[in-house]
Amino acid sequence: MGNCVSFQLSCDQTLNGIFRCLCGEGYIRTLKKNLKALEREMDDLRAIRHALQNRVEREVATGHRQRLETVKVWLTRVERTDIQFKDVLSTSPVELQKLCLCGLCSKNVCSSYKYGEKVFLLLEDVKKLKSECNFEEVTELTPTSGVDERPTGPTVGQEEILEKAWKRLMEDKVGIMGLHGMGGVGKTTLFKKINNKFAKIMGLHGRFDVVIWIVVSQGAKISKLQDDIAKQINLFGEEWKNKDESDKADDICRVLKGKRFVLMLDDIWEKVDLEAIGVPFPTIDNGCKVAFTTRSRDVCGSMEDHEPMEVKCLEWNEAWELFKKKVGVKILSPDIVEQAKQVAKKCCGLPLALNVIGETMSAKTTVQEWDHAVKVLTRSAAEFSNVDNKILPILKFSYDSLKNEHIKLCFLYCALFPEDYKISKENLIDYWICEGFIGEDDQNIKDVMNQGYDVLGTLIRSHLVMEANKDEVVMEAGTHHVVMHDVVREMALWIASEFVVQAKFGLREIPKVKDWGAVRRMSLMDNDIREITCASKCSELTTLFLQNNKRLKNLSGEFIRSMQKLVVLDLSFNYDFSELPDQISELASLQYLDLSFTKIEQLPVGFQELKKLTHLNLRGTRRLCSISGISKLSSLRVLKLLGSKVDGDVSLLKELQLLENLQVLTINISTELGLKKLSDDQRLANCTTGLGIEDFQHQTFDISLLASMKNLSSLKVNNSHVWEINTDIICFTNLSFVVMYECHGVKDLTWLLFTPNLVSLLIHDSDDVEEIINKEKATNLTDITPFPKLERLVLDALPKLESIYWSPLPFPFLEYISVRECPKLRKLPLNATSVPQLEKFDIEMIPEEQKNEIEWEDEDTKNRFLPSLFKRMRWFRKIN
Repeated sequence: MGNCVSFQLSCDQTLNGIFRCLCGEGYIRTLKKNLKALEREMDDLRAIRHALQNRVEREVATGHRQRLETVKVWLTRVERTDIQFKDVLSTSPVELQKLCLCGLCSKNVCSSYKYGEKVFLLLEDVKKLKSECNFEEVTELTPTSGVDERPTGPTVGQEEILEKAWKRLMEDKVGIMGLHGMGGVGKTTLFKKINNKFAKIMGLHGRFDVVIWIVVSQGAKISKLQDDIAKQINLFGEEWKNKDESDKADDICRVLKGKRFVLMLDDIWEKVDLEAIGVPFPTIDNGCKVAFTTRSRDVCGSMEDHEPMEVKCLEWNEAWELFKKKVGVKILSPDIVEQAKQVAKKCCGLPLALNVIGETMSAKTTVQEWDHAVKVLTRSAAEFSNVDNKILPILKFSYDSLKNEHIKLCFLYCALFPEDYKISKENLIDYWICEGFIGEDDQNIKDVMNQGYDVLGTLIRSHLVMEANKDEVVMEAGTHHVVMHDVVREMALWIASEFVVQAKFGLREIPKVKDWGAVRRMSLMDNDIREITCASKCSELTTLFLQNNKRLKNLSGEFIRSMQKLVVLDLSFNYDFSELPDQISELASLQYLDLSFTKIEQLPVGFQELKKLTHLNLRGTRRLCSISGISKLSSLRVLKLLGSKVDGDVSLLKELQLLENLQVLTINISTELGLKKLSDDQRLANCTTGLGIEDFQHQTFDISLLASMKNLSSLKVNNSHVWEINTDIICFTNLSFVVMYECHGVKDLTWLLFTPNLVSLLIHDSDDVEEIINKEKATNLTDITPFPKLERLVLDALPKLESIYWSPLPFPFLEYISVRECPKLRKLPLNATSVPQLEKFDIEMIPEEQKNEIEWEDEDTKNRFLPSLFKRMRWFRKIN
């Protein structure tokens, strides 16, 4: 009886199982449908993950925010789900072959049922993850100190006014203080020194909570000033961007009302409406301060400082000392001293002119050269009636002294950028090459780039452009910047009458131009232009800058067609721009096209007709999946695809092999087959300067595959799990920038021993990294001391990291170390002699409490580096 009952139960369970398989949950019956749905939903989830990661990176890049733990958990779950999905997908062909009866049943019911259930449950998990990604906030504030110290060089003759200005600003009754003076007189340098005085007193007493430094410049809009302030008081983010000016003002006011702040506004051209921005008016009661620099005394009155301080030109003795310093005492032989004094006097005591003209004359060693300079400067000065106007022709003397017309054109080109703009050296040289200012058509691109850097060196030494401060620029692979002094820029625009430059003017439409036929180069970058539909007669235009018009969506074919001589077209960082008109194919002269960081989805029909195109930048085009037909661009020399959705698969690499003139390539690779094909083709390997390795999750990635890429300078590794090192590996002598994130399964990066010229190393969100250099592996591989050229080291969200290197290292060029969310890292590879230039060195530790847990090599090391922990950190934008 008992046995019958048992048998009956067993039969019932079997029948119920079969019934469930065929009719109930339908795991077998709906397997094909669920698999297709799972692939579709997974594609959507990956896109959502990518968008979220970009959002986090943008907010973290402000330097004041860090990723929320809930976001990190969600991204980790997506990562695990993605791995499960790939496992499921890999066995789908076998499982689908088991189906029979039109997919209603299976040859192996139990196996198919389990597989179908797995697919169904994974599909539900993916849907759930999609529904949970509704984060209003993705980052949170990180602690910041109250003032950012600014680099300044030695000055002459400003000591007295510096002390007077500081003393006046510190008076209780003074809430607003203006410094006025002509352009180039040294107001900004003086202002920086005042700022740095705050840096010294912030730690001594709590009189002020925060010092906010804003460069205003001509034509600055309220919204731009609000954004700049928001970045410094931890308000800036995605939510902030969607607010109007009124709401932004309310937020700024709410934060600043609770603080004793100092607002420093450099280079204002008209009254700044503090109330409209949201800045509380400084009073004796709130103890706040607003200081500013301006060229106009009238502006001081409109800002309610009726006793402003004038920054005057240098007295003769001071001017002469500065001029001698710039020229060099050895050059000033007795027979040219009198002429030198006459030249110095023509500079009217203006520090900028003394610097620029002094550098120009430092190469002049004969009496005749100095006599000529006196004559030219006397003639130029006589043409103008007041000191302000005299300065431009005096500065023009340095322009006229440049060696040849091509260098002069290179200099004038810099004026196309907005005031105070940080100009990428690499991009600038690319423009010069395409415009024909430097290089020959058949010259090696590396040699031409070197020529471009030589020209930049000439301009820098002439004080016509300046190296940008490294703490004020975006840090990317191989990227360095220059800036123009605003007075020098005015001089360049005064000379270049054929330029139309309305950059950062807040334009909503293309400006009206009286004589289009006279315009050779136009810059409308950094505006709010949404569409260009007019068909202006731009028949002589060779350069058009439209980058950073973030709302630009439409560029009409008629407008494109009107620019038959166009050589350079820059549409980068127009985040809403998604389609190029077909008429682009009619631009027979076009050599440079930049579509980086746009929403471009495909290249237009006829794109292959651009037979003169030499530079094509598609970096960060996350919606561009294909560039099929690229092999028809027979003149292409530079192709940048890093960070785009275009994958370097076998079919693309076959096309690239047909580009006989290609010399520079940046590309993403997601399969070992693609990487092997790229590395095996020596010509393409030599062209590769930037490489993105993505999604090598279930493959062994041998770093020695990159050994054939002799010119590789930038390497980005994302979502790759297992690395191997070949003991016969050769050095990556040109590799200077390495960034890796979400590389789970990687325990160390010992291969970095073979990167002797590494400048920047950034490692993010890699759960299994335990050490950067493994002692045992390093001993077996080489006795090389790592990181001899390293400038920047960023370690972020590495929960298992315990060691960078097992002993102190020399870091002759190191500028900063950032350690964020690395709870097990207790010791840095430093001793008292590791960093020779300590004044330029910063250490950041997040969370702040970890500063107190650092184990120093000895007491001397601690005393040397502890002050560096309390400087405000310079941050960067991650590379896309």
